[in-house]
Amino acid sequence: MGVEILVSLLIVIGAAFTCLGSVALLRLRDFYSRLHGPTKATTLGVGSLLIASSIFFSAQGPGLSLHEILVALFLFITAPVGAHLMAKAALHLRVRGQSGLPPDALLDGQGVAQPDPQAAPRPVPRPASRIDADPLRDAD
Repeated sequence: MGVEILVSLLIVIGAAFTCLGSVALLRLRDFYSRLHGPTKATTLGVGSLLIASSIFFSAQGPGLSLHEILVALFLFITAPVGAHLMAKAALHLRVRGQSGLPPDALLDGQGVAQPDPQAAPRPVPRPASRIDADPLRDAD
C-alpha cells in the first residue's frame, strides 16, 4: 500500500514538472528563457517518473530495477551539459535575448579584467610546509 502511494506521488510530481517544462517552452519569449525552463523542469519531471518506475518494478519483481536509475543518471548529466553548449553557441552566434546581449568586448573576451601593469604585485601566501606544521616540534 505504501509503495503504491509513493509511486503515485512521484508520477504526479513528475507529470507536473514535465508539463511545466513544456508550458515554459511554449510561453517564454526568447531563446535563453526557452532553454532554461524545459531543461530544469523537464529534467526533474522525467527523473521523478524514472525513479517511480524503478521503485514500482523493484517492488513487483524479485530484484532491484536499476535500469531506470541509470537512465535518470544519464539524463541528469547530459541535460545540463547540452543546455550549456546550446547557450554558448547562441552567445557565439549573438542570438539576442529579451534583455539584449552583453557588450561585444565581453563576448569577444576583451572585457575580461586584465591585470594592471602599474599595480604592485600582491604577496602570495606561502603554504605551511611539513616542518612548519609539526605540532611535536612546536611543543619544545
